[in-house]
Amino acid sequence: MQAHAGASARSKSCGKMVINAAVHYACLAMMDLAIHGEDGAPVRSSEIIRRNDIPGPFLVQILRTLKSTGWIKAIRGSQGGYQLVVQPDSITLLDIAEAIGCPDSIAPAKDDEPTAQQALKKHWRAADEQSRIQLSRVRLGDVIRSIQESDEPMFYI
Repeated sequence: MQAHAGASARSKSCGKMVINAAVHYACLAMMDLAIHGEDGAPVRSSEIIRRNDIPGPFLVQILRTLKSTGWIKAIRGSQGGYQLVVQPDSITLLDIAEAIGCPDSIAPAKDDEPTAQQALKKHWRAADEQSRIQLSRVRLGDVIRSIQESDEPMFYI
């Protein structure tokens, strides 16, 4: 089944259960730090921007927020950059979404709302809860391993 032509542009907007661009970019930045900073060397923000096509000013805000969580640290100086200071398996995608500020959930239906709105909100909340459960099950390390597995050369006999 194909999505509506405009759906992909909206799919990252945080209309509750859907991930916004900031969360998407934060996950990319965290993965980049884990993969490219594996040897302990700081990763420059300019490299994260180049590899992941993240707008520079946006990445600065994201890195500041991630730094406040204690997951990354900034190294100053000519050889500086950012380092991931926690294990990728200790962070879930939901942790990142919550740190960046994705809304928690959909407002409960009000008794004075029309029945159709109440019915829809019930289903939106159920979908939101399922997406939160799924995001809580996926660790940053899981995503990194899936990338590494897909990058392995395949040999055919």
